[in-house]
Amino acid sequence: MPESQYRARQVGAKTHEVVDYDHDDSKPGKPLHILVPGGLVALGALGVIILVIYQTWFENQLDQTTGIILLVILAPFYIGGVFLFSYGYELYNIPRAFRLTAIIVFLTLAAVVIVAVLFLVLAGGGKLPEGSSKKKSSGGGSKTQARNVSSSSSGGGSGFPNLGNVVVLGGGRTHTREVTREVVKEVEVPVAPRSINCPNCNRAYVPADEKYICPSCGAPTPKELIDESEQPKARGSEQ
Repeated sequence: MPESQYRARQVGAKTHEVVDYDHDDSKPGKPLHILVPGGLVALGALGVIILVIYQTWFENQLDQTTGIILLVILAPFYIGGVFLFSYGYELYNIPRAFRLTAIIVFLTLAAVVIVAVLFLVLAGGGKLPEGSSKKKSSGGGSKTQARNVSSSSSGGGSGFPNLGNVVVLGGGRTHTREVTREVVKEVEVPVAPRSINCPNCNRAYVPADEKYICPSCGAPTPKELIDESEQPKARGSEQ
């Protein structure tokens, strides 16, 4: 068997060499008849392995024990397909085929682990931990409730004016409260006329009850005394 003149990393030249070797009827063997089926088997097994890993550790649709058993079953198919690919790619050189198989399997395993870790980090990186989110939500709610209570108590007190629309900020949200205040109007209570003294005979009487005429001397009640009788008494005089 002729040995390949190119290394495995020289993909372009190596591929042309394998194709030329396969088309040369003077050389023994057909490497493409091994390389192509081996590559397809390896890719199919790798796809199923990735699907099992996703369904087991990301979607939790498969039990972990079942997932591990499936991976153990699929691993030989993947490694065998990679070896067949490497055996044809290295033109039937078994030591170089084993080395290439080990490199491909190791790189595939490393790539799967890296992709899985990055997926978990990126998928969970945009979410806050449950504890901190609860603390923030509870803290914002308590601040909002405290401000709502203070605004309602200030609006309902009798010593504060009507504030209209009050905007309360708390917990990242804006709440609008309509604060109203009832205005109680003072009702004037009619005051009963009080008695006055007649300027002529000094008789005490209520002008309204006596038709504004003194019952003793018959003198008409002066206007200033009528006004004085109808005016309410001062608080100091009542005490």
